[in-house]
Amino acid sequence: MPIFDHFGFLAPIYEIFIPPKEPQEILRLAKFPISGAMLDAGGGTGRIAQFMKGKADPIVVMDLSLKMLSKVKAKTGLLPVCSQTEVLPFSNDAFTRIIMVDALHHVINQQHTIDELWRVLKPGGRIVIEEPDTRSFSVKLIAIGEKITLMRSHFLTPMNIVKLFKYSNAHVQLDIGKSTVWVVAEKINPFEKAAQ
Repeated sequence: MPIFDHFGFLAPIYEIFIPPKEPQEILRLAKFPISGAMLDAGGGTGRIAQFMKGKADPIVVMDLSLKMLSKVKAKTGLLPVCSQTEVLPFSNDAFTRIIMVDALHHVINQQHTIDELWRVLKPGGRIVIEEPDTRSFSVKLIAIGEKITLMRSHFLTPMNIVKLFKYSNAHVQLDIGKSTVWVVAEKINPFEKAAQ
């Protein structure tokens, strides 16, 4: 049970102010469709995960906000789970794909979060993290606004996000958009590596 629901007050209006739209870059970078389970870490109301229906199974939306997750329950094909990203309630190698959209800067411990996402990712699987690009002036204004409203945000530069994937079996790429970055980390399957 979360100690304090930081974003619960936004749940009823979240998708009004941030309307859902098909996440083309996530779909491309994650290489959907897949055979296997997908986790949307910090997935809020399931705003992004709803577009993955039919592209993975099962689809788990994990968030710390029970009020956000109450919106997930109304969307068929999505499984809500309440948890912190730093201590995930899933077994090792549980997911073939993991996405984290606009959420890494909200977690308490970013390295522990990445370590946990890596633990639950299957060998051969991918993690796609979408974050605002801190080098953009508009994102700098957003970061200031979030600090003023006590959202405990901690934005990282694109290269500092890449550096969180310090694992010997990680292949990491960085895609940069206008004011958004995508970090894609593939967990190299040791059997495929040995065969090369």
